[in-house]
Amino acid sequence: MAAAQGETRKRSKKYFGFGGYPHSKRWRGSRELEVGMQGILITCNMNQKKCTAEAFDLLNEYADQLYGPEKFQEDEGNYSEGDVDDALRREVAQLKAGPGKQWRFQALESGANNVIFIRTHNLESDKLVHHILSDLHATKKKKTRIILRMLPVMGTCRAFPEEMLRYLSTFLQPWFKKPNRATYQVAFKARNSSHNKREDIIKAIAGLVGKLNSKNRVDLTNPQLTIIVEVIKAVCCISVVREYTRYRKYNLQEVVKDDAPKADDDAPKADDDAPKADDAATAEPDKEGDAMEVERKESDAAAEGNKENDGAEEKKENDGVAEEENKNDAVVEEKENDAAAAAEEEEEEEEEAAAAAAEEEEEAAAEAEEEAAAEVAPLLQFP
Repeated sequence: MAAAQGETRKRSKKYFGFGGYPHSKRWRGSRELEVGMQGILITCNMNQKKCTAEAFDLLNEYADQLYGPEKFQEDEGNYSEGDVDDALRREVAQLKAGPGKQWRFQALESGANNVIFIRTHNLESDKLVHHILSDLHATKKKKTRIILRMLPVMGTCRAFPEEMLRYLSTFLQPWFKKPNRATYQVAFKARNSSHNKREDIIKAIAGLVGKLNSKNRVDLTNPQLTIIVEVIKAVCCISVVREYTRYRKYNLQEVVKDDAPKADDDAPKADDDAPKADDAATAEPDKEGDAMEVERKESDAAAEGNKENDGAEEKKENDGVAEEENKNDAVVEEKENDAAAAAEEEEEEEEEAAAAAAEEEEEAAAEAEEEAAAEVAPLLQFP
């Protein structure tokens, strides 16, 4: 019986995460997004494990193009791409490698649902993400199914307004401080955080950018730079990116779609011009048809002129009515103002009269007191 109770107590300790098991706070804390980290925020739709696997495949593919293959990848084993189990085995291998060895990419808990954080080492996350999006935009080749947006994180700080502005005052200098200047916009998003209001943060950042250089201008249509501010719990992730609008807010699903056609009017015009040239070469002009066409144009022009005249007359009438109404309103308003002024004058006169009456009463009372004192004074004298 005692042995059974002892086993139960041991199991309960394991269950609640004591003794270094994965449920312990110490283990979890080392695997979460923290202040001071750099990396990439990736949003997905429900399936975070497959999103992590896709992210590792995509990031390694393009990181090999920019920086070459990872140095000690062979020492930890070769894993095939596209498998969730392989991605998990890779994370386990990274944990076993110890602090002396760090993979180029490390998956961490972000602190929000459907968002993962990939911590990066020895590379520029903004340059890598921009390279990925530019290639996908040019080739229109879809390489992911789960990943939605991919946002670089160039710096992190505590998610309190004062500390955010203090950090941004230094962080934004390479892009916005004199003599540098640019058009910009601010993209703000808060998750699991209620102490940061979007409007207040954006206004404060805009004021800060204006102090760095008064020639910096806001452009919400096609800005040169976009300041991305992503708040998750108590951590604020910040980055400055280029071509944010062109690459569909860094959405990997949208950037591979074909751009909407700008103008389709040129093609039909070319088709219409071809038969006209053939007709001019093969057929004789129809004089009767031309006369009817001229007559129709003249009648249309006359009708249009009548419409314009009618519209002008109607406009004059409306303008006259509006002007008369404005005059009447002005007269009424003037009368009301005069009445109000007269009422104020009357009220002031009444107040002055009341003040004068009160002053007279006070003077009369003072005189009465003086007379009474003069009458009483002889009686108070002793013989």
